[in-house]
Amino acid sequence: MNHFWIGLIVTLAIGAVILGVLYFIGKRLEKKQTEQQAMMESMAQTVNLMVVDKKRMKLKEATMLPKQVLEQTPWYLKRSRISVVKVKIGPKIMNMICEDKLFDQLPLKKELKATCSGIYITAAKPVRGTLLPVPEKKGFFSRFRKKDA
Repeated sequence: MNHFWIGLIVTLAIGAVILGVLYFIGKRLEKKQTEQQAMMESMAQTVNLMVVDKKRMKLKEATMLPKQVLEQTPWYLKRSRISVVKVKIGPKIMNMICEDKLFDQLPLKKELKATCSGIYITAAKPVRGTLLPVPEKKGFFSRFRKKDA
């Protein structure tokens, strides 16, 4: 056999091993995620709150969150951006983390009925009126298209 076929067989074997490892790691992570989701749903409670302020910031910059959150976060996620929402629950003002899908819909200075699991807001319904519409996501090539005037 010539060198081309030997190289091709070795490359395919290494690729098959890598795909197998990624498959089993993915299955394990999927199982872990479903367990965490079930735990969050079991601890969820409905709360009346008012959104005072909201912003996206890096986890390291979010000093208003409890220290325990920063300590339990893996090192590779400390630079990621999270959605931080300052809310008023009764007379108390708290800082909470919000799901990214829900963050753009939360209106400022309006009362909401939210489903919270600890300091994590998972769902929200307005008491009066409606949530803000989901902003239309622009694609990469949308800026290159000619605008109709």
